[in-house]
Amino acid sequence: MSLNAATCAALAPTPAPSHAPAAAAASTPVPAPAPADALALRRALGSFGTGVTVVSTLGEQGGPVGVTANSFSSVSLEPPIVLWSLRRQSPSLAAFDATGRFVVNVLRLDQQDVSRRFATPQADRFDGVACRAGLGGLPVLEGTAASFQCRTVQRLEVGDHILFLGAVEAFDHHGGAGLLYCQGRYARGVGLEAD
Repeated sequence: MSLNAATCAALAPTPAPSHAPAAAAASTPVPAPAPADALALRRALGSFGTGVTVVSTLGEQGGPVGVTANSFSSVSLEPPIVLWSLRRQSPSLAAFDATGRFVVNVLRLDQQDVSRRFATPQADRFDGVACRAGLGGLPVLEGTAASFQCRTVQRLEVGDHILFLGAVEAFDHHGGAGLLYCQGRYARGVGLEAD
């Protein structure tokens, strides 16, 4: 589904994001936890279940680039904006910076293999993965629960990650149970009875 002209007009292009570090915050920096505390923190954060996505774009040579991410979130409906984050050391970072566009592909419960494929180093992560060309020629994975085609509107350096905020320019919703990740493993949602 493409968004209407009025909504897209509200999302007028913004200048290219600055890649310079943001000004230092006025608050006192939080010290990094000791290694034992870092592992405990990671486990605690893993208690928060998330959906699983593959975020895709095009590389410098025009080939598809994609990574598994569970950092996806909706930020705003008016205008429609979503976010996700990527490690600063990711070899895919340059592609996401260069294109200024990305597609968030929300994986279905039966796509654990796709999640694993895009989470591990491989010569061609897209080999054998069905996809179609979306806006700007970006790869949109087939068979997903939903997909969101976005234009990067802001890029923030936050700790050891880069946060991408994107204006949703088109989306598809196919339904089906989404793949979840919680406490270090894949999971499925279970509906609860209303009180």
